[in-house]
Amino acid sequence: MPWNEPGGDKDPWNGKNKNQSSKGVDDLIDKVAGFFGGSKQKDEKSGKNGLITLVVIAAIVWAMTGFYTIDERERGVVLRFGAFSEISKAGLHWHLPYPIETVEVVDVDSTRTANERKVMLTKDENIVDLAVSVQYKINNVEQYLFNVANADNVSSQNVASQTSSTLHQVMRSAIREVVGRNSMDSIIKDGREQIAQDTRTVMQDILDNYKVGIVINKVNLTYAEAPEEVKDAFDDANRAREDQNRYQNEALAYEKKVIPAARGRAARIEQEAKAYKERLIAESEGEADRFSKLLVEYQKAPEVTRQRLYLETIEEVLGKTQKVIIDAKSGNNIMMLPINTQNAVQSSDTMSNEKMQQAIEAAAVKKVAELQRLKTNQRSSSREPRVIGGQ
Repeated sequence: MPWNEPGGDKDPWNGKNKNQSSKGVDDLIDKVAGFFGGSKQKDEKSGKNGLITLVVIAAIVWAMTGFYTIDERERGVVLRFGAFSEISKAGLHWHLPYPIETVEVVDVDSTRTANERKVMLTKDENIVDLAVSVQYKINNVEQYLFNVANADNVSSQNVASQTSSTLHQVMRSAIREVVGRNSMDSIIKDGREQIAQDTRTVMQDILDNYKVGIVINKVNLTYAEAPEEVKDAFDDANRAREDQNRYQNEALAYEKKVIPAARGRAARIEQEAKAYKERLIAESEGEADRFSKLLVEYQKAPEVTRQRLYLETIEEVLGKTQKVIIDAKSGNNIMMLPINTQNAVQSSDTMSNEKMQQAIEAAAVKKVAELQRLKTNQRSSSREPRVIGGQ
């Protein structure tokens, strides 16, 4: 029905009178105003004041939602309509409430960990099973949140989502590059520390180029072994390598033990040699001095000195034997040369040669005969004066 036709007071949509519709709106306003202390009919002014009060209370509650607290280990990133605004440090702060501004809190003090295990190809075209653990921190929250998408995705509970993060991709790329530059033996044996350091350097360079806002603290190569298919052969090689190291350690220990002892023996032998040298020199000087004195005596009385030397020599030689020599031609007087029974054991060792003993015995008998002859000559010339030098 057109609005200008008779009966146009009705609503063309629902067929009701417009006055009835207006009355329903007025009733609603009266109820709201009555809740805050009046009705439209009684106090129209008080109803408006109550509505204003409601709006003010709602605004205060909305404004209070902008307060937030940041811990010492955290940083707050304030976003205004989704764009970066500022960074908040530790303490109580306020921002324009949602949806004008929002705050994202990032932990920058805790050390985070990312793990990866893959089978990779080495420089000498061998396959090695590696496990890597990376420890890192966030050093720039603005770069961390805005420069790359899914920097590390720590908050995600999905493992697949975490391993597809930028950090994991950089880690895989870096470890493959480093492993591809090293041989199998270097990776498994003693090159783990160097590989970990090289991996950390490569990862940090890539992350700095991307401006991810992450700093790598440490990279650990937690596992590096041959695949299961050839593990037995590599275990044998590892055992042989351990035996080699053990033998080397034992050799070093033996060297440390033997060399000082050898040096001590050498020093002792050197001291003994010096003492022997000094003793020989002293004995030689003594013998030379004694010979010089003996020469003087010999020049004074040659025959007597010669006889004395002979008798001393015979006494020294025959004093080591057990033989008894008897001069049967001298009558009843038995002349016995000295017998050293106490040195029987020593004489048996030194006089074991039978021919030498026979020669000594023959010489002794001859000398005894000469002594007897000398005695006879002395008796005949007993009246002549005797000169004995040094006696």
